[in-house]
Amino acid sequence: MVTVRRAAVEDAAEVVRLRAVMLGSMDGVEPAPGPWQEAARATLRERLAEPQGTLGVFVVDAPERPGELAAVAVGTIERRLGGPANPSGLTGYVFNVVTAPAYRRRGYSRACLEALLDWYRKRGVGKVDLRASAEGEPLYRSLGFVPVAGPTLRLSLPPTA
Repeated sequence: MVTVRRAAVEDAAEVVRLRAVMLGSMDGVEPAPGPWQEAARATLRERLAEPQGTLGVFVVDAPERPGELAAVAVGTIERRLGGPANPSGLTGYVFNVVTAPAYRRRGYSRACLEALLDWYRKRGVGKVDLRASAEGEPLYRSLGFVPVAGPTLRLSLPPTA
């Protein structure tokens, strides 16, 4: 049996370490260390401290390695305007699901993601979106995620001075 728990403020550095692993698997190379890591840790420390916040972070501890995480699933809740398919407008977005390479194929990512989906259900979220890597797509489909039609467009704004 896999034990999943809510992440604590003290887990911020490990969650960011695993985020780099996930970004590396999507981009083919792990991102270089830099200011992004401290910014991500600061955001996590702040948001994990909120008792009823809109950030859900679920983790599995690395077996026999105190302080190290084996897997994580991270998602957020956004309140958009409601519509016929989602009257409350509550929308979940999963943006980080990863298991460290040494712990893969043990069901850890599935367990973390299932805990995150339960958290969404309990919070009344009517719709959950994510972007899937080729490796992760079978897991997401097995949990009921389906492709959606329509183009995705993105604009990257430069930082303000």
